[in-house]
Amino acid sequence: MKLFRLAAVLAVVAGPAYAQMPQLNLLQDAPSKTPEERAAEAERDKAYKETLKKIPDTKASNDPWGGMRSDPPKQTAAPKASAATSAPKKKSGTAAN
Repeated sequence: MKLFRLAAVLAVVAGPAYAQMPQLNLLQDAPSKTPEERAAEAERDKAYKETLKKIPDTKASNDPWGGMRSDPPKQTAAPKASAATSAPKKKSGTAAN
């Protein structure tokens, strides 16, 4: 049991210290592209952008349930009765709801 406690304490102490270690990149950077590869990539990008311009913009809504919904009913302005003319409401029922 003491060994388990010691391992737990070491893990708690070593965790933050490990996180502060600098990250070393041991892999070499990829070789740079040749002028032919750069030209080919630029041509691909240009063709891609031209293709994107040919796609039409959709103006209509793509809502399949759009025809099923109805607008909320418009409420008509009801004449308001004055508080003095209306009778007070009586409570019905029991107190323990």
